[in-house]
Amino acid sequence: MNRKSSVQIPSIDNDKLIEVKDLHVSFSTPRGELKAVNGINYSVKTGEIMGLVGESGSGKSVEAYSIMGLLPPTARIDSGSVFFEGQEILSLTKKELEPIRGNEISMIFQNPVSYLDPVFTIGQQMIETIRAHDRSASKDDAKAISLNMLREVRIRSPEQVMRQYPFELSGGMCQRVMIAIALLCEPKLLIADEPTTALDVTTQIQIVQILKRLQKQRSMAMIYITHNFGIVAELCDRVSVMYGGFILEQGLIDDIFYNAAHPYTLMLLNTIPRMDTQTSEPLRPIEGTPVDQVLLPDGCVFHPRCPSCKDICRREAPQKSILGPEHSASCWLLEQA
Repeated sequence: MNRKSSVQIPSIDNDKLIEVKDLHVSFSTPRGELKAVNGINYSVKTGEIMGLVGESGSGKSVEAYSIMGLLPPTARIDSGSVFFEGQEILSLTKKELEPIRGNEISMIFQNPVSYLDPVFTIGQQMIETIRAHDRSASKDDAKAISLNMLREVRIRSPEQVMRQYPFELSGGMCQRVMIAIALLCEPKLLIADEPTTALDVTTQIQIVQILKRLQKQRSMAMIYITHNFGIVAELCDRVSVMYGGFILEQGLIDDIFYNAAHPYTLMLLNTIPRMDTQTSEPLRPIEGTPVDQVLLPDGCVFHPRCPSCKDICRREAPQKSILGPEHSASCWLLEQA
């Protein structure tokens, strides 16, 4: 186990496109206050892809909706800041956020069929998106841009797709359309919220390859939300591991895959099928159920499921241990190493 450094090592590159600081988000429920996001911190640099990984219900999508200003009425941002290109955006009004949302920061949602309007053709929705953000664009210009973007996402008959309605397309085709719409205004940051969850494995690979190619072409930053470490290994530069609304470990891709320090990260990695051994090994599931975020436990949020739990884990929340220039984790085992 890595030993904790007593001196925090600063990042060499301070070119932060977006920075989230001590973000807390909660929901009002009949059972009480559900604490969905609990003081998370991270930053993403220009041209970098950060993977936000964790089980369902860990708060990944909620923090993304907070950035976009798309939280439902039952949600509340209790504290924290989000800086985009140095500007604090959580305090902006809906009107003040309009020039940023879509133009500067865009999002791909989990279920594309739910977010594409069933009563308008794909072409109408794409053209309207462009003209909503650029009122000087003519309908012909917007159509030309839309056709070109559909080609970029590897849709073979863009003219035909422009005339079709969402229900006439497969799930994979709808997701390609959603990617095209998200990139129409050439955003600097793309948030992809589990965009391959409902797709078959072959289509998943195609979508990931499209995102990887377009991200490189545009030098675009990306936050990729997923529970699939296989996609993280293929796509991401950096990883933040979330559980119960907390970030338990952060690091570069090699830090997480080859030098993971938190028991939860190690257990997530152990659920991935191994292809580098001669004999097959059974997958090891994480025992227990995800934490109830209405009734968060004392101490470490992961201690009820942790096989290495100590008495102090039940009493006190661990501090973040700095393990390298870009690598940190919050675990009492690191304090005692």
